[in-house]
Amino acid sequence: MKRVKVLVIGAGVVGLSTAVCIAETLSYCSVTLTAEKFSPDTTSDGAAGILFASEFPDVPLGRQQRWFKETFDHLLAIADSPQASDAGVFLSSGYQIFKDVPCDKKPFWSDLVLGFRNMTHHEMKRFPNHKCGQAFTTVKCECLSYLPWLEKRFREAGGQIRREKVTNLQKMYQEYDVIVNCSGLGSRFLVKDEEVYPIRGQVLKVNAPWLKSFIRDGDGKTYIYPGINYVTIGGTRQANDWRLEVDKEDSNGIMDRCRQLEPSLQKAQVIGPWVGLRPGRANPRVELEYLYVDGRHMPLVHNYGHGGWGITLSWGTALEALDLVRQSLIEKPPRARL
Repeated sequence: MKRVKVLVIGAGVVGLSTAVCIAETLSYCSVTLTAEKFSPDTTSDGAAGILFASEFPDVPLGRQQRWFKETFDHLLAIADSPQASDAGVFLSSGYQIFKDVPCDKKPFWSDLVLGFRNMTHHEMKRFPNHKCGQAFTTVKCECLSYLPWLEKRFREAGGQIRREKVTNLQKMYQEYDVIVNCSGLGSRFLVKDEEVYPIRGQVLKVNAPWLKSFIRDGDGKTYIYPGINYVTIGGTRQANDWRLEVDKEDSNGIMDRCRQLEPSLQKAQVIGPWVGLRPGRANPRVELEYLYVDGRHMPLVHNYGHGGWGITLSWGTALEALDLVRQSLIEKPPRARL
């Protein structure tokens, strides 16, 4: 059987996950991963990488639950394996607290994480400005370790790496049979998707090894996530803001808000700030379309637009993208134009 040449564009957590899924599953495919930037210079590298999510408005809830469950189960298996330290994946327990949102409605992922429950009155005394909260154990995935680990896994599956900024998909079909677009924010330019927009995120990395439990304000603007080598505190969610420069006022605001939740941060040493642009979109785009190139309809699979939930949904959407690649190789493409 002729080997099918597949190109995956994008080397963040979504792109690498997708490339690994295809390379390990479809033995008849030759998979190349191309990107302008690789770890440690991707947006994924700066993410805290703790698994929970908010709902997307127009994606069926069952589909979102599947994306979350498949990612959680994949990372939990790594956390429970000898590969955990190399991959930077481990269990993390803590609290999500709310000032004015009732806690009687559970999030769609509550049965998928471990030990989800409402916080007790005694526990809430630590947070006098909040009304209620949820306690649970989830998985934390640190991409500074996870992305190189995935890249090694991809190479071991026969995958090829190519450092290049792709600007013209039509030209790529001269070399490849299927293209998988995981270019994140770059899809605004690569496929002219104006629904994709930047969500600027700024965080601080601090040295506070005494902190073991995460704390997240339910509004998503204040959080403390202990990691392996440092604690990530944040943050900002600034839509349509393209700035990659560190904003000193943002840093001061982050520190002030986080110290209110965790006063011991007063003694934490700041390691440094990080700024990245998340690929915002009302709903992630995980779908198959066909481009008309040189008289043929060529398959193009999209997997991008996860916003701040790229790590949380990465393996689930990668598996769906894998199914779409398989579908494109089996189904009859649209009839060519005359």
